[in-house]
Amino acid sequence: MNSVAPAQARISIIGAGPGGLTCARILQRRGIAVTVHDRAPSADARNQGGTLDLHADNGQIALREAGLLEEFFKLARPEGQEMRQMDPTGTMTSHKVPEADEIFKPEIDRGQLRDLLLDSLQPGTVHWGQALDTISGPADGPRQLHFADGTTIETDLVIGADGAFSRVRPAVSPAVPEYTGVSFLEAWFSDVENRHPDIAELVGPGGAHAADGDRGLFAQRNSGDHIRVYIIQRVPVDWITQSGLTAEDTDGIRALLLDEYAHWSPRMRQMITDNDGPYVDRPIFALPVPHTWEHNPTVTLLGDAAHLMPPLGVGVNLAMLDAGELALALADSATVEDAIRTYEKTMLPRSTETAKILEGGAEHLLSAGIPGFGDDGDARP
Repeated sequence: MNSVAPAQARISIIGAGPGGLTCARILQRRGIAVTVHDRAPSADARNQGGTLDLHADNGQIALREAGLLEEFFKLARPEGQEMRQMDPTGTMTSHKVPEADEIFKPEIDRGQLRDLLLDSLQPGTVHWGQALDTISGPADGPRQLHFADGTTIETDLVIGADGAFSRVRPAVSPAVPEYTGVSFLEAWFSDVENRHPDIAELVGPGGAHAADGDRGLFAQRNSGDHIRVYIIQRVPVDWITQSGLTAEDTDGIRALLLDEYAHWSPRMRQMITDNDGPYVDRPIFALPVPHTWEHNPTVTLLGDAAHLMPPLGVGVNLAMLDAGELALALADSATVEDAIRTYEKTMLPRSTETAKILEGGAEHLLSAGIPGFGDDGDARP
C-alpha cells in the first residue's frame, strides 16, 4: 500500500497527556484531522499530578506552535523557578532566586497545562474510556486498533503518546521499562500557609531538595496553596509489600519512614509525617539506553513512550517538543511515511543523547546535590 497524504490520513493518537494533546492541537491548526484515544473514563477522572517547568528551548517552542504561549504565561508561575538545596538538618546550602523577568522555565501545574491544551481542541477530538489493547494489520497499513471496550477502528497512522508502559510501543520495539532501583513516595500538603506554615516557609515559592546519600526529599510548590513532597529512597520496587504493608496503610508507612529518616531534623521530618491523606507510591522506571527502532511507515512514538528517562526536568518538555516536530513534519510532508522519517531522524538522536546524559540519574537524587545543581543553584541535566 502506498503511504497516504497526511491531509487525507486517518491519524490516531493514543494518550491524552501533554504530548498527545500538543500534537493534536498543532495538527488541527494546520488543517489536519486527528483523533485522540485515552484510557481514562473522562477528562477529570484522575488527579493529573504535580507541577512542571516548561523550558524556553523545548516545551515553550511547542506551545508557540500551538498558539498557546500567551495563555500559558497567564497561568505560569515564574517564582516557581526558585530552587533551594538543603542538608538533612534543614540548613540551606545553595539558593537560586530567579531574576524578576526570568521566564526560561516557569512552573505550571500539570492539570492546568492539560486543561489549556484540551480546551484548545475541536469538540469531540478526545475519545475517553478507550484503553488500547492491541494493534493489528500490515506494517504499511491500514492498521486496526483494538480497544478493551471491544471496539475496533481502522487508521493510517498510530502515534504512541501513552507514556511509560505504552501499548503502542510493542508495534515497533520489544523494549520494556526497567526499574532504576530508586522509588518516590509522594506526599500532599494542602492550605499550606495556614495548616503547614513551617513547611511553606521551608520550601518557599519553588522547589527544595535535600539528601544524605541514601535517601532524599524533594518538595515542590504547586498552585492553589499546595505542596507536593517526594520521599526518595533506594529500595526494592515492592518495598511496601516486603515490609508487610499496603499502600493504604498510611500510619504503617509513616512509622517505617520515621525509622529510615531518624537522623534527619524534626523540621525536615515534617515533610514525611504531616501530609494530608495517603502516600502515593511512584517507583522510577527508565527505558534501556539507547532506545531506537526500525522505521515503521504507520506507527511512531513520542515522549515517555519513546524515551522514558529519570524524572530530572526533561520528560514533558521533550514530549511536547516531539509532538510539535511530528505535527509539523506531517503538515509539511507529502506522505505519512515521509513525515515519520523526517521526525524520527531528529527525535531519535536527540533522545538518545539526552538519555545517555541522564542514565543513572535517579541515583543522583540521593546525593547531596541534584544533577547540575551548581553554585548558581540551577538544576539541569
